[in-house]
Amino acid sequence: MFITIVLFILAGVAEIGGGYLVWLWLREAKPMWYGIIGSLILIAYGIIPTFQSFPTFGRVYAAYGGVFIVLAVLWGWLVDKKTPDLYDWIGALICIVGVSIMLWAPRN
Repeated sequence: MFITIVLFILAGVAEIGGGYLVWLWLREAKPMWYGIIGSLILIAYGIIPTFQSFPTFGRVYAAYGGVFIVLAVLWGWLVDKKTPDLYDWIGALICIVGVSIMLWAPRN
């Protein structure tokens, strides 16, 4: 389970970080190399989930969605300096509960 969580976090940071660099390039007129590096990081983000042990693409990506929501709230807090409010934290908690159910609920 430790590797699963590390891969989720690594992919989330790659997705958000790569997207952020592309955002800075296109929206905030940063140099083109921001966009190039961001795009390369986004390619890595596409590769990282293939190392997960879960058998279905859809379930893994749905779970990543929940993890990304939590990481995006944390990114906004740490990078954008936007303090999450109570509803941000409640929403993030609901997402993590949903991810946990999707991934680790007993199945046949």
